[in-house]
Formats: sequence, C-alpha cells, structure tokens
Amino acid sequence: MPDVRQDGAVVLVTGGVRGVGAGIAGVFRENGATVVTCARNRPEDVGPGFIRCDVREPEQVERMMQQVLDEHGRLDVLVNNAGGAPFAPAAGASPRFHDKVVQLNLLAPLLVAQHANAVMQRQDTGGSIVMISSVSGCRPSPGTAAYGAAKAGLRNLTASLAVEWAPKVRVNALDVGMVRTENGELHYGSEAAVAAVGKTVPLGRLAEPEEIGNCALFLASPLASYVTGATLLVHGGGELPAFLAATDVNHGEHA
Repeated sequence: MPDVRQDGAVVLVTGGVRGVGAGIAGVFRENGATVVTCARNRPEDVGPGFIRCDVREPEQVERMMQQVLDEHGRLDVLVNNAGGAPFAPAAGASPRFHDKVVQLNLLAPLLVAQHANAVMQRQDTGGSIVMISSVSGCRPSPGTAAYGAAKAGLRNLTASLAVEWAPKVRVNALDVGMVRTENGELHYGSEAAVAAVGKTVPLGRLAEPEEIGNCALFLASPLASYVTGATLLVHGGGELPAFLAATDVNHGEHA
C-alpha cells in the first residue's frame, strides 16, 4: 500500500522560508524529503538547502534549477508557493503594480514549472508539481483584484499543464483559504480579530501552515497517483453566506 512518505525525494518549495511555504517545507522534511527552498532575500535564520532566487527572473530560475541538479542530481516535486500581493483598490493601482502582481502569481509559477518539467520528463519516475493557489481565484477579491485574477489563471494553468505534461508529470493545485502565519496581524489585526475572522469559517478557525503542507504532501505522493489537473479546496468549508447574518431565522435547525 503506498503512503505519503517522500524518502529520498528532492523537493523544491518556492517561497519556502516563512508562512505557508515554511509549513509546507517542514512537512516534506518530516516525511523524509530533501527540501530546497528559495526566496528573493536570504533570511537570517534560514536552514540548509536555501537558494536565493527571484522566481520572476528567467536567468535566476535557470541558475537555481541547475544548482538543484548539480547538488542533488534530480527533482521529484515542485511546490510553487511563492506569491502574494498587498492590499490596493483597483481604481487607483498603477499598471506597473498590476504587472508585478500578475507576474509573481501567474507567470512566475509557469516559468518555474517549465524548468521543473524539463527535468522531470527526463527522469524514469517523472515528477509532481503542486501549485499553491487561493480561494481569491474563485470568489470576488476586492482590494486584491489582480491577485485574484492571477490565481484564477493559475487554476486554469494547472489543468492545461496537466494535460500537456502527462503522463510523466502530474500537475495539481491547492486553493488555500485563510491561514494563521507569523504575519497574521498584518492581514487581520489583533488576536481578537483573528479569532473573530476564524468564526466566519465553518470549521471555526484559520488553517495552520502545516495543514496546507499535509495537503501538498498528499498530492505529491503515490496516494494521488491518479490525480492530475485537479484543484483541491483547502479552506475549512469556505465562508458562511453573508445573508445568514441578516436573517432572523434559526438556520441551525435541519430536518
């Protein structure tokens, strides 16, 4: 019976040094993988296997992939996690701002995936690519409109690449909801605000980064050997419908 262990596998997690990325990297390490992480800037407390790389820059991505091959000889899993965008209402945001957001959240994952696929196609065992997308790509994303649009594109990109690169390489995605990270106060405010936001989720809380890692681990593992082109919702049940707060009917009772 196959399991989720990644003993001997080489895994690259972009943006894998903090937040969700660090949680993903940690889960793969705990399950036997050799993990390589990358980011634009080198953190002070970074562990082994870090490569400085701006995933928006083709030359830097090419150098990073060559370094992975030089040091490890293969690449079994790519987790395209790097992404994000600051809050900026669309009406006043500059074209350059929108270009950068789309570049980081859509074009960069495509670029890194192209290089990973070139390696994986040459391997007898192929490989697996997991895109870290967002629920912002499947619902309105006010204040981060370009980000939401890019993440919606990432879902389509996942399905398209899965068809193009089969059968050697599986390509899947996670649509991630709200996650508790070390920078949570920048998004939600105080601990009380985080708790209040968590209550809007059916499971009653924000996700932990490691929970996103567990889902990425599953998609990369032999347990998902017949899964490709899929997007898995990891959002705790989503958001409670807004109209419920405005009604005076007890929706907790069901027949």
